[in-house]
Amino acid sequence: MNTKRFLTLALAGALSLSLLAGCGSNGTSSGSNTASGNSAAAEKTTFTIAYAPNESTEQSSDARKGLAADLGKALGMKVEEIQASDYNAIIEALRTGKADMAYMGPMSVALAVERADAKPIVMKAPGGDKSQAVYHSVLIARADNNEINSIEDIKGKSMAFVDPDSTSGNLVPTSEIIKAFPDDNLDTDKLHTNGDFFEAVSFSGKHQAGLQAVIKGDVDVVPISDQILASEIANGNADEGDVKVIHTSPAIPAEAMVVGTSVDNALQAKLVDFLTSYENEAYFTEVIKKEGARFVACDIDDYKPIVELKKIINAD
Repeated sequence: MNTKRFLTLALAGALSLSLLAGCGSNGTSSGSNTASGNSAAAEKTTFTIAYAPNESTEQSSDARKGLAADLGKALGMKVEEIQASDYNAIIEALRTGKADMAYMGPMSVALAVERADAKPIVMKAPGGDKSQAVYHSVLIARADNNEINSIEDIKGKSMAFVDPDSTSGNLVPTSEIIKAFPDDNLDTDKLHTNGDFFEAVSFSGKHQAGLQAVIKGDVDVVPISDQILASEIANGNADEGDVKVIHTSPAIPAEAMVVGTSVDNALQAKLVDFLTSYENEAYFTEVIKKEGARFVACDIDDYKPIVELKKIINAD
């Protein structure tokens, strides 16, 4: 079986499975759930949450601070937040102990499990229904771009993926493009090299930046989470008529809150209790990007398919 066919089948198979999300670790002792780890965690006076650029917008600032204040009361300690430059920075913050918890997507789970031995504890679910804990990656173009109306039209155009470690902004759209062009013998390298498949290819850094690049005409096509696209339109950062969806992926398991090894079993239980009962709608609308969503408990078993997918494509 050639490489292209192997990747296509592996990617398609992994995407047919359901719930996935993201994890990280903080680089403390791997025995953080031992007596010594519990003792160290008990001495914590500050708890730190890391957010990616997608969740660190000005519009979401008040909602993030609201959760920090509420969580601080529940834990009896000061809760701070940090904004990471990208997903790799979040994983590093968890690994080195600069962050205790982070909100991450499925691809980041695979990387964080591998690099930092982190754990997902809750995942986003519309209405608190775990069976609905999915979202989609969509490819969009300017609404008035008559040359691009489907995924079959993107060859030779300019593309801006989101981040190398983004699930809906890189991993899934990469797999969808490989499947859409079976005769082109595509792989991840070709899709991310100028002039091989796309005329020009880059990374926008965040979903919102990619959306604006398409609207301004700086790039022809970008992938974006369907929930972030809906949120940007709802918040007035884009008009519904600015762009058109030219392709929608199969369902992707939802994002998750993950904890690093600084979080012992007792603290983890408190976090799960707090997060699964959290009802602040502003937080889910502005930060989590899904009105009416709530957190439901999850564990690493929900994310094994994406871990295996990461191994298959060697997406380090």
